[in-house]
Amino acid sequence: MTSRFKLDRIDFQILDHLQRMGRCSNVELAEMVGLSPSPCLSRVKRLQEVGVIEGFGAHVALARLGDYLIVFSEVTIDAHRRQYLRRFEEAAAAVPEIMECYNVSGGYDFLIRIVARSVSHFQTVMDGLLEADLGIRKFQSYVVLRVPFVKHELPLDRLFGTGRPGHIDEDAPEE
Repeated sequence: MTSRFKLDRIDFQILDHLQRMGRCSNVELAEMVGLSPSPCLSRVKRLQEVGVIEGFGAHVALARLGDYLIVFSEVTIDAHRRQYLRRFEEAAAAVPEIMECYNVSGGYDFLIRIVARSVSHFQTVMDGLLEADLGIRKFQSYVVLRVPFVKHELPLDRLFGTGRPGHIDEDAPEE
Protein backbone atom coordinates (compact mmCIF):
# COMPACT_ATOMS: atom_id res chain seq x y z
CA MET A 1 0.00 0.00 0.00
CA THR A 2 1.44 3.33 -0.96
CA SER A 3 0.71 6.76 0.37
CA ARG A 4 -0.41 9.67 -1.79
CA PHE A 5 1.58 12.26 0.09
CA LYS A 6 5.07 12.54 1.45
CA LEU A 7 6.01 12.37 5.08
CA ASP A 8 9.31 13.62 6.39
CA ARG A 9 11.30 12.26 9.30
CA ILE A 10 9.59 14.58 11.78
CA ASP A 11 6.17 13.28 10.73
CA PHE A 12 7.44 9.75 11.41
CA GLN A 13 8.85 10.84 14.77
CA ILE A 14 5.45 12.29 15.66
CA LEU A 15 3.71 9.06 14.65
CA ASP A 16 6.22 6.93 16.52
CA HIS A 17 5.86 8.93 19.73
CA LEU A 18 2.05 9.10 19.53
CA GLN A 19 1.89 5.31 19.11
CA ARG A 20 3.68 4.89 22.42
CA MET A 21 2.35 7.93 24.28
CA GLY A 22 -0.97 8.92 22.76
CA ARG A 23 -1.98 10.94 25.81
CA CYS A 24 1.07 13.20 25.77
CA SER A 25 0.49 16.92 25.53
CA ASN A 26 1.28 18.84 22.37
CA VAL A 27 4.09 20.62 24.27
CA GLU A 28 5.67 17.29 25.24
CA LEU A 29 5.30 15.96 21.70
CA ALA A 30 6.85 19.10 20.24
CA GLU A 31 9.84 18.76 22.58
CA MET A 32 10.29 15.09 21.66
CA VAL A 33 10.44 15.83 17.92
CA GLY A 34 12.31 19.15 18.12
CA LEU A 35 9.55 21.53 17.03
CA SER A 36 7.78 24.41 18.65
CA PRO A 37 4.20 23.60 19.75
CA SER A 38 2.32 25.43 16.98
CA PRO A 39 3.98 23.70 13.98
CA CYS A 40 3.81 20.39 15.84
CA LEU A 41 0.06 20.74 16.33
CA SER A 42 -0.33 21.68 12.65
CA ARG A 43 1.48 18.50 11.63
CA VAL A 44 -0.66 16.33 13.91
CA LYS A 45 -3.82 17.91 12.49
CA ARG A 46 -2.56 17.35 8.94
CA LEU A 47 -1.79 13.69 9.75
CA GLN A 48 -5.35 13.36 11.05
CA GLU A 49 -6.89 15.12 8.05
CA VAL A 50 -5.14 12.88 5.52
CA GLY A 51 -6.11 9.78 7.52
CA VAL A 52 -2.67 8.64 8.67
CA ILE A 53 -3.80 9.10 12.28
CA GLU A 54 -7.16 7.36 12.48
CA GLY A 55 -7.89 8.16 16.10
CA PHE A 56 -6.78 7.91 19.70
CA GLY A 57 -7.90 5.37 22.27
CA ALA A 58 -7.10 3.25 25.30
CA HIS A 59 -5.75 -0.30 25.26
CA VAL A 60 -8.13 -2.24 27.51
CA ALA A 61 -6.76 -5.18 29.55
CA LEU A 62 -9.57 -7.68 28.98
CA ALA A 63 -8.10 -10.20 31.44
CA ARG A 64 -8.60 -7.69 34.25
CA LEU A 65 -12.30 -7.40 33.40
CA GLY A 66 -13.14 -11.10 33.47
CA ASP A 67 -13.07 -14.27 31.43
CA TYR A 68 -13.16 -14.03 27.66
CA LEU A 69 -12.29 -16.01 24.58
CA ILE A 70 -10.45 -15.07 21.38
CA VAL A 71 -11.22 -17.10 18.27
CA PHE A 72 -9.74 -16.82 14.80
CA SER A 73 -12.01 -18.12 12.06
CA GLU A 74 -11.24 -18.82 8.44
CA VAL A 75 -14.33 -18.13 6.34
CA THR A 76 -14.90 -19.32 2.77
CA ILE A 77 -17.58 -17.67 0.63
CA ASP A 78 -19.47 -19.57 -2.11
CA ALA A 79 -19.25 -16.98 -4.87
CA HIS A 80 -16.16 -14.89 -5.47
CA ARG A 81 -17.88 -11.90 -6.95
CA ARG A 82 -17.15 -8.53 -5.45
CA GLN A 83 -20.77 -8.01 -4.34
CA TYR A 84 -20.75 -11.23 -2.28
CA LEU A 85 -17.43 -10.43 -0.67
CA ARG A 86 -18.65 -6.90 0.19
CA ARG A 87 -21.89 -8.29 1.61
CA PHE A 88 -19.92 -10.50 3.99
CA GLU A 89 -17.59 -7.62 4.94
CA GLU A 90 -20.51 -5.32 5.73
CA ALA A 91 -22.26 -7.98 7.80
CA ALA A 92 -19.06 -8.81 9.70
CA ALA A 93 -18.42 -5.12 10.41
CA ALA A 94 -21.86 -4.88 12.03
CA VAL A 95 -21.07 -7.66 14.55
CA PRO A 96 -19.53 -6.07 17.66
CA GLU A 97 -17.65 -9.25 18.62
CA ILE A 98 -15.76 -9.34 15.30
CA MET A 99 -12.72 -7.21 16.01
CA GLU A 100 -10.78 -7.69 12.78
CA CYS A 101 -11.56 -8.95 9.30
CA TYR A 102 -8.99 -9.64 6.60
CA ASN A 103 -9.71 -10.62 2.98
CA VAL A 104 -6.85 -13.03 2.26
CA SER A 105 -5.44 -15.14 -0.53
CA GLY A 106 -5.07 -18.88 -0.21
CA GLY A 107 -7.46 -21.61 0.86
CA TYR A 108 -10.15 -19.36 2.32
CA ASP A 109 -11.47 -15.84 1.76
CA PHE A 110 -11.54 -14.12 5.15
CA LEU A 111 -9.71 -14.38 8.44
CA ILE A 112 -11.69 -12.87 11.30
CA ARG A 113 -10.82 -12.34 14.96
CA ILE A 114 -13.71 -12.70 17.35
CA VAL A 115 -13.85 -11.85 21.04
CA ALA A 116 -16.55 -13.62 23.05
CA ARG A 117 -17.30 -14.31 26.71
CA SER A 118 -17.53 -18.11 26.17
CA VAL A 119 -17.62 -20.87 23.57
CA SER A 120 -21.42 -20.71 23.50
CA HIS A 121 -21.29 -16.94 22.93
CA PHE A 122 -18.85 -17.51 20.05
CA GLN A 123 -21.20 -20.14 18.60
CA THR A 124 -24.09 -17.66 18.79
CA VAL A 125 -22.03 -15.15 16.81
CA MET A 126 -21.20 -17.72 14.13
CA ASP A 127 -24.80 -18.96 14.01
CA GLY A 128 -25.90 -15.38 13.39
CA LEU A 129 -23.52 -15.09 10.46
CA LEU A 130 -24.67 -18.40 9.02
CA GLU A 131 -28.35 -17.52 9.40
CA ALA A 132 -27.81 -14.18 7.66
CA ASP A 133 -27.47 -16.05 4.35
CA LEU A 134 -24.15 -14.43 3.44
CA GLY A 135 -23.02 -17.27 1.19
CA ILE A 136 -20.66 -18.80 3.74
CA ARG A 137 -19.62 -22.17 2.34
CA LYS A 138 -17.57 -23.17 5.38
CA PHE A 139 -15.65 -21.84 8.31
CA GLN A 140 -12.92 -23.26 10.47
CA SER A 141 -12.15 -21.81 13.88
CA TYR A 142 -9.18 -21.75 16.23
CA VAL A 143 -9.61 -20.95 19.92
CA VAL A 144 -6.68 -19.00 21.35
CA LEU A 145 -5.28 -20.77 24.41
CA ARG A 146 -3.07 -17.91 25.58
CA VAL A 147 -1.71 -14.61 24.24
CA PRO A 148 2.06 -14.36 24.78
CA PHE A 149 2.07 -10.79 23.45
CA VAL A 150 0.19 -8.24 21.37
CA LYS A 151 1.98 -5.32 19.79
CA HIS A 152 0.12 -2.06 19.30
CA GLU A 153 3.00 0.01 17.91
CA LEU A 154 3.88 -0.45 14.25
CA PRO A 155 7.61 -0.65 13.40
CA LEU A 156 7.44 2.52 11.30
CA ASP A 157 11.20 2.91 11.04
CA ARG A 158 11.55 -0.61 9.61
CA LEU A 159 8.60 -0.25 7.26
CA PHE A 160 9.15 3.29 6.03
CA GLY A 161 12.65 4.23 7.18
CA THR A 162 14.84 6.80 5.48
CA GLY A 163 16.36 4.11 3.26
CA ARG A 164 13.13 3.84 1.23
CA PRO A 165 13.00 6.50 -1.47
CA GLY A 166 9.67 8.08 -2.24
CA HIS A 167 8.18 7.56 1.20
CA ILE A 168 9.98 10.18 3.20
CA ASP A 169 10.61 13.68 1.95
CA GLU A 170 14.17 14.28 3.13
CA ASP A 171 14.05 17.83 1.77
CA ALA A 172 10.90 18.90 3.61
CA PRO A 173 11.50 22.13 5.50
CA GLU A 174 12.13 21.75 9.21
CA GLU A 175 9.79 23.85 11.30
